[in-house]
Amino acid sequence: MRFAFLLSLAAFVFTGCAGYHIGPVQPKFMEGIHKIAIPTFRNDTLEPRVETILATTVINQFQQDGTYQIVDEKDADAILEGTLDVLQRNPARSVRGNVLLTKEYTLNVRCRFKLTKKSTGVIVDQRVVTGTTSFYATGSDSVSQDVNQDERQAVPLAAADMAVQLVSQYAEGW
Repeated sequence: MRFAFLLSLAAFVFTGCAGYHIGPVQPKFMEGIHKIAIPTFRNDTLEPRVETILATTVINQFQQDGTYQIVDEKDADAILEGTLDVLQRNPARSVRGNVLLTKEYTLNVRCRFKLTKKSTGVIVDQRVVTGTTSFYATGSDSVSQDVNQDERQAVPLAAADMAVQLVSQYAEGW
C-alpha cells in the first residue's frame, strides 16, 4: 500500500512539469534564429538624427533581454530593419487659467519593423510598434518654453517603450 502511494506520488510530481524546459522559449516564427543584426534605422520623418537613438535603444533592449545575440550582419541569422515613420507630439494638458498654453505633452514614436532571414531572404515578420511617453514643457510662460528641446529629451523614453514592446514580442511571442 505504501509503495503504491509513493509510486503514484512520484508519477504525479514528475509528470507535472512535462511541458516545461529551462532557457528562453522563442515563438514559433523565430525558430532557428539566435543571432540578429540591427543596422541603423531609416528616418521618414522631419526630425533629424533620431534613427541612431532608436536603433541603439532597440539593441540595448535585446541585449538586456538576452534571448537573442546582437551581431554584425555577416554573422547574423536574421536582419531586423526599422523605419521611423511617425514622431508626433500631442498636447495632453493645458495650463489652468490659460487654455492656449500647454504644459504637458504626449510623444508617440512609431516604427515599422521587418525581420528577414539572412540565409533565405524570406521575411519572417513585419510589424508596426508604437512607443509613448509624456513630458512637461519647461518654463512658466509661452515665451520661456522650449518645447522642442523638451521633446528631444523625451525621445529616448518613447524609444525605450517601443523597444520593450518589440523585444517582448520577439522574445516571448506576445
